[in-house]
Amino acid sequence: MNVLRKKYKLAPGTQVREEDFGLLFYHRDGPRLFWVSCGRLLESRFFSGEIPLEQWLREKASQTPVPESRLLSLAKTLDQLKEKGVIVDC
Repeated sequence: MNVLRKKYKLAPGTQVREEDFGLLFYHRDGPRLFWVSCGRLLESRFFSGEIPLEQWLREKASQTPVPESRLLSLAKTLDQLKEKGVIVDC
């Protein structure tokens, strides 16, 4: 599956908070923190699992153009968060 067509949800026990730099993820069972330097490109509500990354980013890009390299970097970061169990595919 194309990584940009994936939808994501927070893994059980994970919370996300919006910060100036982007997003901060943390898990209730430990001091593990993960941050994503994405500015306002992603918001915590993206992780409801309702919209694919590609559509979310297309809507954001209509407000402010986003370089392709940044989109691919963000997709890779989300895959890394998935590997660490912070988020899950839906």
